[in-house]
Amino acid sequence: MNLSEKSGSGLRERVGTSLFSHVAGPSGAQNRARIHGAPGPRWFGPERPIRTVHGDASMFIGGLSALLLQSLHPRAMAAVAGHSGFRGDPWGRLQRTSAFLAFTTYGTAEDAQRAVDHVRDVHERIRGTTPSGEPYHAADPHLLCWVHVAEVDSFLRAHERFGAGPLDAAGYDAYVDDAARVALALGVPDPPRDRTALAARLAGYRPELRATSQARDAARFVLREPPLPWVARGPYAVLASNAVRLLPPWARTLLDLHTVPYLPEDFVRLSGRALTGTIRWAMAALPPREDLTAPR
Repeated sequence: MNLSEKSGSGLRERVGTSLFSHVAGPSGAQNRARIHGAPGPRWFGPERPIRTVHGDASMFIGGLSALLLQSLHPRAMAAVAGHSGFRGDPWGRLQRTSAFLAFTTYGTAEDAQRAVDHVRDVHERIRGTTPSGEPYHAADPHLLCWVHVAEVDSFLRAHERFGAGPLDAAGYDAYVDDAARVALALGVPDPPRDRTALAARLAGYRPELRATSQARDAARFVLREPPLPWVARGPYAVLASNAVRLLPPWARTLLDLHTVPYLPEDFVRLSGRALTGTIRWAMAALPPREDLTAPR
């Protein structure tokens, strides 16, 4: 290996390690070893679409887009604003969400259930009222379903647009069905099982959605005030622009969000593909994981 190759390899490893540490947190390496190395049955076998979607770099864009979409339900947003600590500890919230997705998607059935039980316990304790006086309870199946469908739709569309290997229509239907397994465990009584049902369920929530002051404040924070060093602001701006463009047009209108209007859609999309490709390149430098997973 010549000097330039060594330099490139070192940069790749530094970027990959930095990304992993921000997303996975201080327990990331330990969790990764357990998730992929512990023997035992899994909820999802290696062939399942949920593994393909959740393991792709497109999740960086899909996750941010999901947060923006979820904020449009006033009761769900009030619960986040009042109890999640997203402002005081945004990286901690991201790391907890990342760990939950990893354990339920790739971990043993026992660890997946343990992760679900922990989240259900937290949800049971979260209660309050919105600024307009509406009561909320994070364990409310109706709110849980909203969070679920907004997340799954965002992850799916991000993978369809930016995934390394987009699935066919049957594959995305199977992804929605896989995700329903986790939703049922969390307390969603009748989650959608295919993409058509997912779209119908999202449409059913439209009359309840609006951009409250809490939602607009959250959008300003995650889009314009990210807790990042200046050197990372440029790549994050690309991620944020693509996350906004990924939203349904009606959601962008409600939140009054505009990406740079004079840039064509194709240019923004190409920047998103370049960013996810760079993330994929950097994350591939992480040490290989031992995967002992078995089909469900």
